[in-house]
Parts: sequence; structure tokens; C-alpha cells
Amino acid sequence: MIFAGVDLGTSGIKVALVDEDGACLASASQRSPVDIPQQGWSQQDPEQWWRLTAVCFDALASEHAHLMARLKGVSFSGHMLGQVLLDRDNHPTTPCILWNDQRSIIECTELLERVPDIGWRTNGQPDPGLTAPKLLWLAKNIPEALDRADILMLPKDFVRLHMTGERATELSDASGTMLLDCKTGTWDDELLAAAGWDRGRLPKLLVSCDPAGQLRADLCRRWGTPDTVLVAAGSGDNYAGALGVGAALPGRAALSVGTSGVLSAVDDQFHPAPDKAILTTPHAAPNTFLSMGVVMSATQSLDWLAQLTSTGPADLASLAETAAAKGVADLPISRPSITGIRTPDNRPDATAIILGMTAGHSKAEIAYAVMEGVAMQICAAYQAQRSSSVPIDDIQAIGGGTRSAFWIELMATLLSTEITLPAHGDISACLGAARMAMAAVMPSNTEEILSRQPKSKAMVAPNPDLHQLLSERYARHRSLSFC
Repeated sequence: MIFAGVDLGTSGIKVALVDEDGACLASASQRSPVDIPQQGWSQQDPEQWWRLTAVCFDALASEHAHLMARLKGVSFSGHMLGQVLLDRDNHPTTPCILWNDQRSIIECTELLERVPDIGWRTNGQPDPGLTAPKLLWLAKNIPEALDRADILMLPKDFVRLHMTGERATELSDASGTMLLDCKTGTWDDELLAAAGWDRGRLPKLLVSCDPAGQLRADLCRRWGTPDTVLVAAGSGDNYAGALGVGAALPGRAALSVGTSGVLSAVDDQFHPAPDKAILTTPHAAPNTFLSMGVVMSATQSLDWLAQLTSTGPADLASLAETAAAKGVADLPISRPSITGIRTPDNRPDATAIILGMTAGHSKAEIAYAVMEGVAMQICAAYQAQRSSSVPIDDIQAIGGGTRSAFWIELMATLLSTEITLPAHGDISACLGAARMAMAAVMPSNTEEILSRQPKSKAMVAPNPDLHQLLSERYARHRSLSFC
């Protein structure tokens, strides 16, 4: 049997064909441009996601027909928090405002005033990346988009709708709307009223591994699949990434070092910590919760410096490692929060700081400061989660940032713990999505399927020679004032 995992990312879409043992046999991908109409805004046309997903499946059907002929299930990993407002004919009424958009900062304050305990009931304190503040902003600025909307859905749900014709969402993605009571897993009427929305314009709620329909007959013919292909509900991207490395049991965690950085830790209890800007929600694995410490700009910070210096990110990482070998005591200290800060300070308005930079510092040394600053922000998130009773016993790092073992070593040293680099960590979200499809097809094996850990390609240990110095520099990093 073959299963397809669809990873709907902010910057690109990837589809992987995976066998029952979890091995990726083929994949296809497409870039997904982001529209930035003005500073602080970030949005996409939902129709773009479906067009690009279809292109990926078309390519797989053309190049790997023998695999598509054995397809049994499909599921999804999707970037979260973006509102997808659809009319009665399932056409979007407005672009999707993405997770890293900052236009609804004022509405976050309004939402908190309306529901002071909202952070303890939903996934955390109001943030402009979350869905409810965006609804309030749209009501003020594009009310006709709300008036024409028949339903509110999430990004991956829109792609699944195109595949099945069925409207639905699931708990992990719904948690980012701020309309869901995360402890009970139900829509909350008080939260709906505060956001100006109504229950009649919300989709049914599923669990991530639940069947959510069948692949449409015309798509089965187009892609050469069997006549019946089950489509599972899927999950948000961090949940799928965690499942891709077996983080389905309490104490296991996945550290995603991508555009953003997220430490996703599995818990068997609901331990909300909105005072530390930790996101706590139902996990895609049944009967568990996921605690997420979020760094808004991880590889994005290095990409930003790469653009400024006309030097590739990989080259900058290599230069930074060389610079660090000469000593880091006198290098600048950074807080590379170019898109604000979430965990633990909840300051979406925060700007970046590089302290101690002089004309004598090279781009290699600035690159080190930026990479170290990201690692320190991840350390701050880790400490906030541990202080909130979240168990973190085993960490596996995934995402593009893991290409720099040096960067992961900085993180391991600051966290004083070993970090595992799993094989195929770069496609963990696809693998997690495929696992949800497997579990939907074989529900009696759900726990074994979701908790299976992949082979490791490396174990990164803390650097004892750097520990004391990094601890001192971390204290300086945390003392940097906001502006």
C-alpha cells in the first residue's frame, strides 16, 4: 500500500508517496509565492494552493504511475492560522491572511478585553497571527468579505475540500482560530461572540486521523489511482512534523528549525501557559496535547542577512562556524526578532537588536550573532515550557536549519541536552501526514503507526567548552530591552 502526505507550507507545497514502513519512495514539489502588499502584511490566494497541489500529483502520476496505482490514503500537513472564507460555491471571498501577518495587533487587545481568560481556554494569548483577531480586522476593513462568507475554514481544509468535495476541519488546526475550547475540543459560543462569528458558519470538527471523505472519482481517473482512496482529516504543520519523527507520546518533542522555530512537546495533560506565550492545543495523536514554544524568525533571520550580504545562507552558516572557532566572547549579541517575538514575551511588535556591533566586525561574525540569537530564543521557549510542567525528555530536530550541525550544537549546548537529527527530517511534515493517512486506513494500529521513531542520522551533544560562555551571553541576550 502507498500513502500520500501533502505538506502545504507557506513558501511551497510538497507531496510524498510513502510505503507502509514509512519510506519515502517519490516526491514532487512546487514553490508557493507569498504576497506582501505592504510592510507587516503577508497573504496568499487559497486557489493557488490547490493549483500547485494538483501539479504535484500530476507529476507523480506521470513519473510514478506504478506507485499511484497502489495509493490507499491521503492526508495533510498545513500551515496554520490563516482564515479561508468561502462563499456558498466554495470560492474565497478574500485572500488568506497568513500566520506571520501583523496587521491585527490592535484587535488582539480588543479580543483580550472581551474575554480576559481567553489564553487559558484557547491555545494562548491573542496574537495577530491567530484567526480571531483577523476576523475582527476584516470586519472593520473588508466587511463585505465577511458578509459574503458562508463558512470559515483553514488552509489545508481548502485543499482537502477540492479533493473530496467535503467541508470539515479538525482539532489541531481549529485550535489556532481562538474559537475552540482547547481542553474540551469544542467550539465555544462566548469566543465566537467575541470574534463576531457564528457557529452556523463553521465546519464539522474531526480528529486528525479520522476519515474526511474519499478522493473524487474524476481525480482518481486523472491520477490513475484505485477507485476508492481514503482522505484523512490531517493536521497543522507542527503536529504533522512531530508525528513524522514519532513525537506522539508524552515527553517526546520535535524542534522545527524552519522559517519559524517551534519546539513542539507532547503532553498527556492540558498545561496552558498564555502568560509565557506558549501555544497549548489538542495534538494530532489521540488523547494528547501539544505544547508549542514559538520563535517567529529562525531560518528567516539568516535568510534576511543573506539577502543583505549577497551571501547564501549555507555559506553564512559555514562562515559563522569558522568565526566561532576563533572565540565568541567579544562577538555581538543579537535578538534577531525581525518579525516580532512570541514565546515567552508575546511581543509581536518587537524589533531586532544587534548589540556591540562595530566597523571591525565581519559578516561572518554578524552571522554567528544571528544564529546564536535564534538558538537563545529557542532556549527561552524551552525554559518557559519546562517551567510550565511540560515534559521534554527526547528532542528530535527537523527542518532546513538542521543542515547546519553547528547551529544545532549551539541549541543543544544552551538546552544542556542531546538533540537527535532523524533521517529525512527535511520531509517530516510529509511523513507525518502520510502516517495520519495510514492510521485512517488501519485504525487499530494508530498508536504504533504514529509513535514509530525513524532512524537517526546523527546525535548532537552539548559542547562543554562553550556552555559557561554561552550561559553568560544568554543572560545578556535576555536583558536586551524591547523597543
